[in-house]
Amino acid sequence: MSKVRVLVACGAGIATSTVVMKKIEDLFARNQIDAQITQIKIAEAVSKQDSNDMLITTTMLPTEYKIPAIKAMAFLTGIGQDKVEAQILEEAAKIQARQ
Repeated sequence: MSKVRVLVACGAGIATSTVVMKKIEDLFARNQIDAQITQIKIAEAVSKQDSNDMLITTTMLPTEYKIPAIKAMAFLTGIGQDKVEAQILEEAAKIQARQ
């Protein structure tokens, strides 16, 4: 299977996306999912969506995207993190099935 290309975004592309990116890396490693994860500012998502498979964000979505966009505040609060992890893994499985 090929890599799942993931964008991880927050408002500035620095603080919260760094925390979430590490947790996403760990989640994919635990589930043997080969992924390319790129940390960005949410403003960059529109221009990068065509070359990626999924967007995971800790901020409000300013627009709709062509790729699945998952809100991941749960990785910062700890509340509902298991549900968000399941959603991410489900999307990754769909992406890999299409490739």
